[in-house]
Amino acid sequence: MNIKRAKQEIKDTIAAYLAKDAFGGYRIPAIRQRPVLLMGPPGIGKTQIMEQIAKEMGIGLVAYTITHHTRQSAVGLPFIRERVYGGKTYSVTEYTMSEIIASVYEKMEQTGIPEGILFLDEINCVSETLAPAMLQFLQAKTFGNQKLPEGWIIVAAGNPPEYNKSVREFDVVTLDRLKKIDVEADFSVWKEYAYRQGIHPAVISYLELRKENFSRIENTVDGRQFATARGWEDLSQLIQVYEDQGKTADRDVVYQYIQHRTAAKDFANYLELYYKYKKDYGVEDILDGRWDSVTVQKIKAAPFDEHLSVISLLNGKLSSMFVECFRMDSYVSKLYEYLICYRDSQNTMMLEDVLRIAEKDLEDQKRAELITREEEKILLRVIETLGKFSTELKGELFIGDAAFDEVRAMFNRETDALDSLLSQTSTVLDTVFRFLEDAFGESQEMVAFITELNANYYAAWFIRENGCDLYYRYNKGLLFDDRQQEILRQMDEVEDLMNRGIK
Repeated sequence: MNIKRAKQEIKDTIAAYLAKDAFGGYRIPAIRQRPVLLMGPPGIGKTQIMEQIAKEMGIGLVAYTITHHTRQSAVGLPFIRERVYGGKTYSVTEYTMSEIIASVYEKMEQTGIPEGILFLDEINCVSETLAPAMLQFLQAKTFGNQKLPEGWIIVAAGNPPEYNKSVREFDVVTLDRLKKIDVEADFSVWKEYAYRQGIHPAVISYLELRKENFSRIENTVDGRQFATARGWEDLSQLIQVYEDQGKTADRDVVYQYIQHRTAAKDFANYLELYYKYKKDYGVEDILDGRWDSVTVQKIKAAPFDEHLSVISLLNGKLSSMFVECFRMDSYVSKLYEYLICYRDSQNTMMLEDVLRIAEKDLEDQKRAELITREEEKILLRVIETLGKFSTELKGELFIGDAAFDEVRAMFNRETDALDSLLSQTSTVLDTVFRFLEDAFGESQEMVAFITELNANYYAAWFIRENGCDLYYRYNKGLLFDDRQQEILRQMDEVEDLMNRGIK
């Protein structure tokens, strides 16, 4: 299954394991709560979904890469204790608490959350001395003398043998005590994630054309060559920083992340053309609504992959605007919540008190580790604005109703800025549709553009909240009638020709 389905499977499993009966006991006793074993290729997001699951379910998370541990750190150190059996004193070996088990208790104390996930990565690559202890832990949930607290679910992950020569195969006895989930790389699922993470549009559009390079591993005479989802994401971040610094990623740089020479060379060439098309077609002018018949004829005469690159350039700019709108809307909504609190408590609360509440909310959520980095940024922005509002009120010495009226006026400035941004983005979206109409009409290129909008979480949010008549027209006309399959078939044929080097 893909990583999206695997995430839901794990969430469902945890929900079942944490379900309690009328007497407060777990409906599935700990001995029957099979650890989840997530097996799949490297870099597809196994660790990331653990973080997402913990935050979404409001539970704790302790994560370890188990190959970094020795038997002593995992099990604990032995010590001698005197015990009396049958009237005789014996020296008995016991163990200090496992570092891993101790970290679970520390997490419970730190966050105040009694339940959670203990995630053990690279579980099938442990050392020979640690392997027996790990098998015992998976089967009995104990390290040495210490048992994992109730309410904590074990999720382990590993790579199949073809990806790691140090893999140890689990025997049937162990596998029969695990809930095993096999995960495969799936570009369509990753693309949804890529849009939410702001992956560089050149990476997304390239992999749309060359899906076979998304996740691959090959043994060649020159050694093992591979490309992973993690590699593409890390390369994307480097490209974005390079662009801000006026640098470009050449073939050698790409190969440092995509360690498959053919794929690295192919993407480096694509990226070079991507930048060339941005200049040749005047993408910024198109976004501003300025293009002429020469530009339209030029792109019409270009090959299909060039069409898709231009669409990707336009979509990339739109994507950044959609994200900005989403963040601005989230910020204004969160600011509104705190200002409502101020309005309803004017007689007992000043704006500085609301500011302190927001600061405490941030502190509490960070301590409980239940806030994402994106949510943290939004709340920090709200805190900054509340501080600015408070300073302005003090400077003008507003009190009572006059103070609230001034705060309302300040808030209106923020909503006006949001409205302006939404209006600007709507205009650019309509402009892109008009350009694509001029250049391609109702064609496979328009299908490609609509498809990318539908795959983009922020685009879908923007259109749902603000509407777009041209989107609705083409989405219905191109994607929900009998013509869709024919156009998509044509796109697949063109892509197949490109992959075989026929232009």
